[in-house]
Amino acid sequence: MKTRVLVLMGGWSAERDVSLSTGAGAAAALREKGYEVATYDVSRDLPALLRALEPRPDVVFNVLHGRGGEDGVIQGVLDMLGITYTHSGLLASAVAMDKPMTKRLLQTVGVRSPRGATVTRAAAARGEAMPAPFVVKPVNEGSSVGVAVVREGDNRSSIEGDPDELVLVEEFVPGHDLFVSVMGDRALAVTEVQANSGFYDYEAKYTAGMARHLVPAPLPPDVYAEAMRFSLLAHQTLGCQGVSRSDLRWDDTKPGTEGLYFLEINTQPGMTPLSLVPEQAGHLGISYADLCAWIVEDALCRAKPAR
Repeated sequence: MKTRVLVLMGGWSAERDVSLSTGAGAAAALREKGYEVATYDVSRDLPALLRALEPRPDVVFNVLHGRGGEDGVIQGVLDMLGITYTHSGLLASAVAMDKPMTKRLLQTVGVRSPRGATVTRAAAARGEAMPAPFVVKPVNEGSSVGVAVVREGDNRSSIEGDPDELVLVEEFVPGHDLFVSVMGDRALAVTEVQANSGFYDYEAKYTAGMARHLVPAPLPPDVYAEAMRFSLLAHQTLGCQGVSRSDLRWDDTKPGTEGLYFLEINTQPGMTPLSLVPEQAGHLGISYADLCAWIVEDALCRAKPAR
């Protein structure tokens, strides 16, 4: 009998379109590998979701991104129902989605991150957290949604919004954007991304031709190794499972590995044609379909002791 997989996709976060693209690709790949696959576009209608989960699948392939799908919410529903699902569990998902909490936790194991503070958006606009240049990010979004770089002399209109909303303000680190995927217990590779606009924002991530990917990244061996170590350590410290992707920044004006900084971890990274996880897997000879099948089988193997 074929393994029955339900792909949960879409959702209501700012990353809905990315999730739909990932879900379509993953569903096609899993069918190619011989799984019985259904898809469901998740909304805030919980009774409808419960109906979609009957008859119960053998495993849920969770490709929801952002709030409601990557932050422990959907994981809690599936845990309560006793349904096996891919990627990280409730606790790791919730902690990883909270950027300030992730920073504090990883600093205890020596994973360096930029100096930062959590303040209201109004305080950030007034420059109360730190002098420019600095970066402002929502405390719980992904895909660079709502991220703004504020430089000396900027009018700061880019960070307007709800003045009482809490945001993370971090010291701006000049240099290189680096990304490392982790698959199970190993880091795959380091990719350097060079965005045409100079900032790897949402548009650059998901629009063909807007960024150049260098894999493996042309880094000094010690920096490359440290980026891999930081990312695997972050994955393990937070208790992540399956596949994750860590985002880092490297200031090449500092000696050795001193300029390497961890920014954030994504517990359900994108799997679109432009995404970094399948690209790094492909660099190691792992096809997109094989990667999707591994994610499913990894979830099923982890679930066996609880059955």
